[in-house]
Formats: sequence, C-alpha cells, structure tokens
Amino acid sequence: MTKALSIVIILIMAVQIIKPLGLPGLRKRSDFWKLALGALGLISLTVIFSHGG
Repeated sequence: MTKALSIVIILIMAVQIIKPLGLPGLRKRSDFWKLALGALGLISLTVIFSHGG
C-alpha cells in the first residue's frame, strides 16, 4: 500500500513541477514541497494504522 501511495504522490509532484495543478495553495511550481509534506503524513498514517492494529 505504501509503495503504491508513494508512486502516485511522486507522479503528482512531477506534474506539479511540469505544470502547476492550480489548486488553492498549489499555484506555483515551487509548491511541490507541500505535496511532499502531505505525502509524508499520509505514508506515516498508513504505516501506523497497518502496524498498530
């Protein structure tokens, strides 16, 4: 699950660098770091829930 999530996030970050998505907070190419922080949080939650339960 975390590998698939990582691949999807990396693809979204690549798209953001090539052509910004235009969503609120993601209007510039340099905003891809926000996606990286969100991905780190999502992967952390996935790991916690998969190993914690």
